[in-house]
Amino acid sequence: MKTDQIHFHDGAAYERYMGKWSQLAGKTFLDWLDPELGQRWLDVGCGNGAFTEMLIGRCHPASVRGVDPSEEQLAYARMRPALRTVQFRQGDAMVLPYPDSTFDVAVMPLVIFFVPDPAKGVAEMKRVVRPGGAVAAYAWDMMGGGFPYEALLAEIRRLGIAVPAPPSPEASRRDVMRDLWAGAGLDAIETCEIEVCRTFSGFDDFWATAFGAPSVGPTLATMAAEDLAVLKARMRTRLPAEVSGHITCSARANAVKGRVPK
Repeated sequence: MKTDQIHFHDGAAYERYMGKWSQLAGKTFLDWLDPELGQRWLDVGCGNGAFTEMLIGRCHPASVRGVDPSEEQLAYARMRPALRTVQFRQGDAMVLPYPDSTFDVAVMPLVIFFVPDPAKGVAEMKRVVRPGGAVAAYAWDMMGGGFPYEALLAEIRRLGIAVPAPPSPEASRRDVMRDLWAGAGLDAIETCEIEVCRTFSGFDDFWATAFGAPSVGPTLATMAAEDLAVLKARMRTRLPAEVSGHITCSARANAVKGRVPK
């Protein structure tokens, strides 16, 4: 869950940048997961609570715990009215601070590519879930161009500027996910692809949102003025506005689920 390259310190900026995307994909993910009501959930890499809030509204859990390495993100999550009953803890996905068989469901939303050793993260989720419980995740298809802001990243790289990257992007591939779940000894493994679209009010909305990104934002803030102008012009071309002025962007995520053997 930790990375030396990308740090999440602003829950409000993350909400605008990625929280809305997470919920868009999360709705389809939870429909596919089709969980029973009244279960004990663990949200691994819960961040600012965007997905946590949605699962409470849709799944009516008996309890929810959230763990994340960023205290700033957790502080934002604790301010959400819907999450007042959630117990949040600062922690690492590879060393979860919970006893064995504590939960009925463990999920990892948009996190697995940030885990330096994804296999350890999956093994830890399995450990803290009871026999017969579910272990699941969804992640942007980083290797297949499914990241919501991939067009922006591509144009920045085209200018010869390096962009911070997560430590394990390959873990977002469906085949790798399946192998990770199988390697952890999980049963009844399934995968699926999730496609979502998000509409911005206009290019300025998209541009301001990108500046709040923990990966892209600092890069944009330090770019030379001439490079920034070129980048902005290229992005306007790549993201043509509709008649209304709105801009619609698409993204693709991969998901996986499995059961802890009884």
